[in-house]
Amino acid sequence: MAQTRRGPRERMVFSAAQLIRRNGVTATGMREVAAHADAPRGSLQHYFPGGKDQLVGEAVDWAGRYAGKRVARFLAGLEEPTPSRLFAAMAAQWTDEYTADGFAAGCPVAAATVDCASSGGAAREAAAAAFAAWRAPLAAALTGLGVPAARAEPLATLMISTLEGAILMARAERDVRPLTTVVRELGPLLDAAARP
Repeated sequence: MAQTRRGPRERMVFSAAQLIRRNGVTATGMREVAAHADAPRGSLQHYFPGGKDQLVGEAVDWAGRYAGKRVARFLAGLEEPTPSRLFAAMAAQWTDEYTADGFAAGCPVAAATVDCASSGGAAREAAAAAFAAWRAPLAAALTGLGVPAARAEPLATLMISTLEGAILMARAERDVRPLTTVVRELGPLLDAAARP
């Protein structure tokens, strides 16, 4: 759905996620979100009476659900699904973006975690919930690919944390090599877990 077809509230949540992935939580202001979303500034208080904390929490929640839903789409796009090919598709989303648009943006959940991890606030809790919302469907997909249930969640955690680390390194180095390296190195381990 195009940004212009969303209502003002949905546009602001989406815009907040996009700005957080570029600038982090601290540098993302409420007025900037409203302008990016092409929403009236007065609507911020109406839709987000909890202020920036509420908006950031909802943006991070959106990002976690989006990542979780992408797992099924990645699987559907694979001719011969395997754990390694699923991980490669997850990483390819980032290598494609970085190749086309540069390295300005990262994962909004990771950005919120970095900015808010030391606080006990809602943004940190939203980031933890967002990672869980991503990990659960990924673990379910691994189980569907033949990974024993006892290993699926730990491997999903490994895949997400490896991908997030590679995203950070790729942005720092301005090179997709960390992403291609983790796909190559982690792939055999993931496929071995699916073998009887």
